[in-house]
Amino acid sequence: MRALNIVRKEPIAILLLAIPLVALAEINYWNPVVVFGLSALGVIPAARYIGKSTEVLAHYTGPRIGGLLNATLGNAAELIITIFAIRENLLQLVKASLTGSILGNLLLVLGMSMIYGGFKNGIQSFNRQQASNNAILLALVVITLVLPSFFSNYIGPEGSLKVEALSLGVAGIMILLYVLGLIFSFKMHQGPLTPPGGEESGSLEAPGWSVRGAILALLLSTAAVAYLSEVLVGAVGPVVTDLGISEFFLGIILIPLIGNVAEHLVAVQVAGQNKMDLSVEISVSSSLQIALFVAPMLVFVSLLMGNPLTLIFHEFELIALIAGVMIAALVSADGESNWLEGMELLAVYAILALVFFLLPV
Repeated sequence: MRALNIVRKEPIAILLLAIPLVALAEINYWNPVVVFGLSALGVIPAARYIGKSTEVLAHYTGPRIGGLLNATLGNAAELIITIFAIRENLLQLVKASLTGSILGNLLLVLGMSMIYGGFKNGIQSFNRQQASNNAILLALVVITLVLPSFFSNYIGPEGSLKVEALSLGVAGIMILLYVLGLIFSFKMHQGPLTPPGGEESGSLEAPGWSVRGAILALLLSTAAVAYLSEVLVGAVGPVVTDLGISEFFLGIILIPLIGNVAEHLVAVQVAGQNKMDLSVEISVSSSLQIALFVAPMLVFVSLLMGNPLTLIFHEFELIALIAGVMIAALVSADGESNWLEGMELLAVYAILALVFFLLPV
């Protein structure tokens, strides 16, 4: 009966049934495509409960420590998946998933939020000054990812000592910027690097969990994501071969969706509640976390794992990133949104998805 009540309150919990099925699939050597699909479904609720337990802990620890928890664990599932991909030397998949996470938040999530909020509430408004600040930060993201990729051609071949030094230096500067952004956000009591959570976002009734329960849920859900990520990454090779899709498509479209579906739904939900400021902040802050924290952190982690990851991205990824950031900045520049602008963002995302789907394996 209690399990039914949990599913009624949060239907996404039904996907937890995929976790034992993944174990069964591994034991019985099921088709890798089925294993990949089941593990992907299992990651969705596990990632949700990482976020949920983090928000509960943030409720009890206060705004400063809570903001730090949100800032560091906001993309934990994505970080875990990419670490396992690095271990398997799937570096192209890792870079594609980083690009895909940024594009997914700026085009898919923001687009769906504008569509849903626009149909429900008509023309919606949000802080124009904050939108301008976000546009500057997003431009910074593009610069930090494009410059190393462009200048590396003149420094040396990818994998050379000089190019690795370039990536490490840029990654260090990006993390420093992220830390400075957190300090600024804490002093201002809000900011794009500390996404709001808890009761305000409508995603959680914080007092319903104890601190001990939240810590236990965080540990269990993190362990579940780690297990499922290992299985998921292990099935990537056969999936690419059997389905004839490229690692680009898998990384840019599918992997980011798997780890961030729950967060995406929250952004759309609050847009429907006419809280467009909050919806925009969720989308933008997640993109900035990926670019300024997760990506540079993976550069250092990969070095320790013996599979160095450089910040040298494919020209297709860079073009997609520039296009996504540009259209998102233009759409949000006036501080207003409607369903047609949301459709425009989704159209760009659909075109990019089609391009990467048709790329040769």
